[in-house]
Amino acid sequence: MSTHRRALGPVTAGALDQALAGVSADRLTSSVTMLAGDAFAGRRVGTPGNDAARGWLAARLADSGTAVHTDPFPVRAVPDIHAAPTARFGTGASAASLSFGSEVSLHLASTDLGTPRRAPLAFAGAGDPTGRWLLVPAGMSLFDAYGHADRAAGLLVARNVDADGWQFTMLAGPNAGPLPILTLSPAAHGRVSDAARTGDGWMSANTPIRRVDVSGANLHARLRHATAGHAEMLLTAHFDGVGDHPGLRQPGAADNASGVAVVVEAARVLAASLPRRVGLSVALLDGEEMGALGSAHHAARLVQTGANPVVINVDGAGRLHEAAAVEAGGPAHRLLAALDQAGRHTGVPLAAGPVASDNRRYAGAGFAAVGIGAGMAGYHSPGDTPQRVEPATLAAITRLVVAAVWIAAGTPTTVRSPIDDAGGREWNRRADG
Repeated sequence: MSTHRRALGPVTAGALDQALAGVSADRLTSSVTMLAGDAFAGRRVGTPGNDAARGWLAARLADSGTAVHTDPFPVRAVPDIHAAPTARFGTGASAASLSFGSEVSLHLASTDLGTPRRAPLAFAGAGDPTGRWLLVPAGMSLFDAYGHADRAAGLLVARNVDADGWQFTMLAGPNAGPLPILTLSPAAHGRVSDAARTGDGWMSANTPIRRVDVSGANLHARLRHATAGHAEMLLTAHFDGVGDHPGLRQPGAADNASGVAVVVEAARVLAASLPRRVGLSVALLDGEEMGALGSAHHAARLVQTGANPVVINVDGAGRLHEAAAVEAGGPAHRLLAALDQAGRHTGVPLAAGPVASDNRRYAGAGFAAVGIGAGMAGYHSPGDTPQRVEPATLAAITRLVVAAVWIAAGTPTTVRSPIDDAGGREWNRRADG
């Protein structure tokens, strides 16, 4: 990523370096371990584990002496796998079981089937589907499979697995359809297909998945107020995860305990060191895994109140790889330049890349926003553990955020957004004294 760079003065650079020295990798690692722990059960929106994580984070933010506010919002139709599914197949009297989470899982479009259903195996589009579990061939869409599935027992869809052999969990997706639908790993799909080809193959499985309406809630804390004409910086990260399944822990360490840890640590450092007159707020967001609902709710609130923050969102600080991904949106040209300069100052390489997270909601509402992401090992699976989150990456991304806020807050500029109906929002920033 290459943008215009303006060198920091020696006084500013010295003060910034002193602030950067306050970043603690141990504290960051401890936060990730806590958020990914059993007590918070994967942090899916609307669950006791999510509520417990929110309470712990509120206490962490309150340690700085600031008031912390909770802002609830409704979340509809959250997929809930309420029991571990059972899936067995075979030919004649022979039988084999499929392992939940790796070999078999539940499709978001599946209907809720609590009791295992045993039926013969067949292929979608070949022969009479009535009363049969249908294997959906590669290349056939779910829509087309429905067209071949009149009165079928259910559908079996192939789905890729990650490097650890896990199927990843998603919450945002299609509504429930008319049939039970299982997703099989490519290897399991092949084995079940072999059984179907014998003409004597069968499948016995259930799909215990329901949809629940819940309440999500964001956390907000204003650590310092901006004076007239100075920047209001907003740091954001989502604390929710995809949640545990029965018998299957999904810690959500990189996604996004790591991003939350970065924002909380950066806020702690900035609250004590940022030049006077610069505003600083934190929003820890819920419901991101359901389609970035928490940030959509918050962005709408900001528009209603006439606020105009400069937003830095962190989603993933697990492993730096070659560079941190950066996505800019809204009137973020100067913010992007500040981030580029911060990367050079801290030695963190940056590359333009997709960060499909809450930053897009803020950008879509017309705010200057960037998203930062660094590695998502074990994405949405039991493999997303604290052990895979690198302390050096946590510290590096935190220093990047701290430096970006310092530089963005001290850069005089006016940027206009074509999104604002009134003719463009102005983002005015002056060097702080």
